[in-house]
Amino acid sequence: MVRIPHVTSFFLFLTKLSVGQREVTVQKGPLFRAEGYPVSTGCNVTGHQGPSEQHFQWSVYLPRAPDQEIQIVSTVDAAFSYTVYVQWVRSRDIYVERVQGNSVLLHISKLQVKDSGECECHTPNTDERYYGSYSAKTTLIVIPDTLSATMSPHSLSKEEGEPLELTCEATKDTVQHIHLSVTWYLMQDGESPATKIISLSRDFMLMPGPSYAERFVAGNVQLDKLGAATFRLSMGSPQPLDQGQLFCEATEWIQDPDGTWTSITKQQTDQTALRIQPAVRDFQVSITSKSTFTEGQLVVGSGRDPQLQGVWFFNGVEMARINADGVLSLNDDYKVSKSRQLQVSKLSPKAFSLKIFSVDPEDEGTYSCAVAEMTRARMSSWQVLQRKQSPDSHMHLQKPAVMKVVMSIQNKQQAVWEGEELTVLWKADGDKSLLFVVWWHIPQDQAQPAFMAGMDQDGIAQLGASYGKPSKRGHTRLEKVDWATFLLEVTSTTITDSGTYECRVSERTRNQARELSWMQRVSVTVRSLDKCQRNPLLNLGHNGTIEWGQFPSQFQKKTKVSQSLFRSQLLIYDATEEEAGVYQCNVDIYDRNSLHTNGPARASATSHPLRIVITLSESKLKVNSSSQVQELSINSNTVIECGSILSHTTGNLHLAVVWHFSSILSNASWLRILGMNQTHVVKYGNEFRIPRRKQKFHTEKVSQDVFQLHILNVEDSDQGQYRCAEWLLSANGTGYELGEELVGLTELKLRPTGNKVRVFKVYLADNATEHGEVPIHCKLESLGSSASLFSVMWYRAREHSGSKMLVHLKHDGLLEYGEEGLRKRLHCYRSVKSPTDFVLKLRRVEMEDAGTCWCQWQLHGTLSKWVNQATEGSQHLVLTVLPSEPPFPSCICSSASLIYLLFVCHFVMLPLLLSSILCLYWKAKMLSALRLTSQKEKTLPVDLKGAGDRPNNGRAEEKEDS
Repeated sequence: MVRIPHVTSFFLFLTKLSVGQREVTVQKGPLFRAEGYPVSTGCNVTGHQGPSEQHFQWSVYLPRAPDQEIQIVSTVDAAFSYTVYVQWVRSRDIYVERVQGNSVLLHISKLQVKDSGECECHTPNTDERYYGSYSAKTTLIVIPDTLSATMSPHSLSKEEGEPLELTCEATKDTVQHIHLSVTWYLMQDGESPATKIISLSRDFMLMPGPSYAERFVAGNVQLDKLGAATFRLSMGSPQPLDQGQLFCEATEWIQDPDGTWTSITKQQTDQTALRIQPAVRDFQVSITSKSTFTEGQLVVGSGRDPQLQGVWFFNGVEMARINADGVLSLNDDYKVSKSRQLQVSKLSPKAFSLKIFSVDPEDEGTYSCAVAEMTRARMSSWQVLQRKQSPDSHMHLQKPAVMKVVMSIQNKQQAVWEGEELTVLWKADGDKSLLFVVWWHIPQDQAQPAFMAGMDQDGIAQLGASYGKPSKRGHTRLEKVDWATFLLEVTSTTITDSGTYECRVSERTRNQARELSWMQRVSVTVRSLDKCQRNPLLNLGHNGTIEWGQFPSQFQKKTKVSQSLFRSQLLIYDATEEEAGVYQCNVDIYDRNSLHTNGPARASATSHPLRIVITLSESKLKVNSSSQVQELSINSNTVIECGSILSHTTGNLHLAVVWHFSSILSNASWLRILGMNQTHVVKYGNEFRIPRRKQKFHTEKVSQDVFQLHILNVEDSDQGQYRCAEWLLSANGTGYELGEELVGLTELKLRPTGNKVRVFKVYLADNATEHGEVPIHCKLESLGSSASLFSVMWYRAREHSGSKMLVHLKHDGLLEYGEEGLRKRLHCYRSVKSPTDFVLKLRRVEMEDAGTCWCQWQLHGTLSKWVNQATEGSQHLVLTVLPSEPPFPSCICSSASLIYLLFVCHFVMLPLLLSSILCLYWKAKMLSALRLTSQKEKTLPVDLKGAGDRPNNGRAEEKEDS
């Protein structure tokens, strides 16, 4: 008997697979909507047969007659509507929108209270037989519109930069759970729609409009909730683009049973006219020339840094412009012809520059520039506030001067020994210009030149096929020393390097017909070592006397000569590349007679040539790599020391140092502050060349191995990590790098100032349940000064894992998440009820979220910039996640034995229950019969024979009654 339900269910399942079951669904109710506002509700049908496009019929059952159907509208029958709805359907105040073939939306444009009722969606049958549901109902409840939004209408006139505050009152009176959102709008003259300024969403999140996002982040535009129904708009520094009509809009939101939020009412306040008087500003435009017709500069003077647009003109025709966004645009005539020779740039907020690198006679004329002060208007467009023109600047082209060129060999000797270095210089004298150089080599006894190397005007070098790679003949290198000096170097010459060296230099312009060129030649002879004449270095006599050759005097100070009976040694200390070369030793043997008579040597011998190549020493530079942290007050001075040298290569060596900085406020890479070379010359990095930073940072060498970096007037932007790198250099006039080491990091922090921040409490508003959401509150005791802002960081520590930052709500309102995946699960906001209460809401709680949570506050105050004044952490809160309990029906259905037990008990208990009821009925009937018999006996006549004995009869009756 137990298997019969299973078999029946199996056949029903096969039947459903073979035949589709129609199902009509509508939006789950009840749906609360406000009077006077539209409503839209959907209807969907699935599992149907027949055409893919189904028809729908909507009806309503009013509360006064719940069983009476009142037909509203149909997609198939135009005469379907009852009289009360005919006019609404004809005017399309009620209509059906088809979303898909099996899905529609019912739209009612303006609800009335009498529209409340049970709405039914019916689908006519298109199936072969009736199977499934053909209609569905949902309840629509129309509630009164109690929302009110008011603001006193008036006109305001403000100076640019003068603070502005407007308040809006938004009230509601309803028993439903309603969320309220408030939005401020700006309507400018002749523009539609209105521009959104800022809004407080239904989730109590501040959301600025696109045009006001940057000003919101900067704290210039704010929206505060002052009470249950008061909302204040604040603008710290209004701008001319804020001029127009301001109004406030309040919207009521309700959450439907399916979880979606729907706007049901909306009210706008009266408009307030705002007029912004632009601040009085003035500036002058001038044009200067830094060089002869190569550069022009615009200097703009005003009391602040305005948003400027610069336009350059040539003979009254616009040639280029840079708009307020810094975007460059060229006139079509200059895009092709002058795009490579023309440079237009913005040097600073108040300076523009025009450079022409290669001029022609056609460039002679009158140049001028115009500057316009711009302000941001609607839709991110720019609006001109004022425009001024510079005086004309007349430019004349000078004729190029005759260029004098000189070609020479660096050591002034046109004959070099085999293996020596050959350096040929080409130098020009005249006005600075861009030159193109080509070197040729004509080998001895040959007429065909060979290409050695060339360099174009951009400084890109190219070597010939036979000279590009190192070989037995050495390495060829071409270097541009400056604009007029070119150097050709052959590191190790061979016999084949003899011949004529030719240098051809040209000055190219856009007009190739005007190309100027120069050519110089020099002859070089490379002497073979086999035929070399030895140049005496020194002569050591038999009696120990030394005669020096023609060598620099410092060479004598770094050499030592020793001699024994059969051996002589030459020792050179601190050798450099200047001592590299070919060395030979010549020995003369004399007898005693020859010595006394100054006769010739009896015998002579010469050693083989020995080439000496100098290699750099291996560096053993070691430094102190330990790190340290400095914490100091704002505007104080500090000194960071470059760790002492522990050991380095011995010898006559010097150190150079470079300081780097990485800001704590950004994730920027390391920036070079400054460097000091072995000659104590200081050179600043690109970001630190401005005068203010040069005054703030300077370095000092306090001993041979210790450097210091001085930082004056430390401010918030100076917080970060500092490090120095030391180089070990040869100090023999060459400056070759032998080694580099990084010294340990020094972290610079500002000591918090101001009042102590105290966290009042951190608590849970409700228990945390799996799959639910839980808000965690972190409340501060007091706000502190009005010129301060707070930031809060939330942390969590799980079992068997370290602590991790969840989210950081910064003082400027920006959110920074510890992991990008937490963005969808975390909601961090400031409570509207208490400005010192910050809430972290954890959505979709999981069992793994259990652990310890705490918050950390930071108080930020401003002297001239926002700095950290105080920090305080809360107590740790244990977060326990409770498992979600399944509903009772699911518990029953999940147990097969319990189902069988309930099934069996049903058949066992039913007979017992019926038997009990019959038994009780039978007993009640018997008792009723006994009472009726007793009453009849009491009404019978009394026997006369016993009339005199009343007491006995009375007692007998009492016995019978008992």
